[in-house]
Amino acid sequence: MMQEAIFFDTLRQGLWIAVMISAPILAVALVAGVTVGLFQALTSVQEMTLTFVPKALAMLIVFWVSMSFMSATLVAFFTDRIIPLIAGN
Repeated sequence: MMQEAIFFDTLRQGLWIAVMISAPILAVALVAGVTVGLFQALTSVQEMTLTFVPKALAMLIVFWVSMSFMSATLVAFFTDRIIPLIAGN
């Protein structure tokens, strides 16, 4: 019973970290998509590259800016939670 609790708690923490790491990129993709969609609706420009390029560029910039946060969060999770579980502590 205790092993199941540790497993599910670790799984819950891992999923929460995945949400925290992906939230900035997904939020920027949402804002960029809505902005480009609004621009396309207002100007009647229906170009496929106009939807893809700004969104990809914004996501790439946010990924580059938040890469240190993402790395630090994952390293902390592995060193504080996963490695002690593997080592048996």
